[in-house]
Amino acid sequence: MSNYKIVFTGPVGAGKTTAISSLSDEAPLLTDKLASDMTKNRKKSTTVAMDYGTIQLADGELIQLYGTPGQERFDFMWQILTKGGIGLVLLLDNSRDNPFQDLDFFLEAFKGFIAETTVVIGVTQFDVSNKPTIEEYRIALRERELNAPVFEVDARERKDVSLLIQSLLYTLDPVINE
Repeated sequence: MSNYKIVFTGPVGAGKTTAISSLSDEAPLLTDKLASDMTKNRKKSTTVAMDYGTIQLADGELIQLYGTPGQERFDFMWQILTKGGIGLVLLLDNSRDNPFQDLDFFLEAFKGFIAETTVVIGVTQFDVSNKPTIEEYRIALRERELNAPVFEVDARERKDVSLLIQSLLYTLDPVINE
């Protein structure tokens, strides 16, 4: 039996905890605490260490889902959580003031991990703000010389988050679906 580790990251409020909760086969381990800084303007609580959930595949293999804290002050956890990971799911909140700034920040912060593995990008909060568009994200990625799949997702929807995982796995091994 093999275990695979996938890491979710992105800014506060992008949906990391929600995505892991919607996908995990069992109740996930969450380390949310009451927000005490500017984060409280966006949500009541925030992840301070990690989120952890699992998906059990039919063949007995286990996919472990780790969510990073979104606040930069907890960035020491990012390197810890990526160790042994096979890929990165970057969630971006489309309703933030400058989601491309978030894109650049997290691509830079996880540059080494992405170079060793792969990244797939999910953009949340399209129900709040439909600009920028997915095509604008694709253009931005091409400008950054990154060929990464990007999707509009609702982190509450298992099928949307599952699409991100499937895309990430396919990017790692194109014959996985054959």
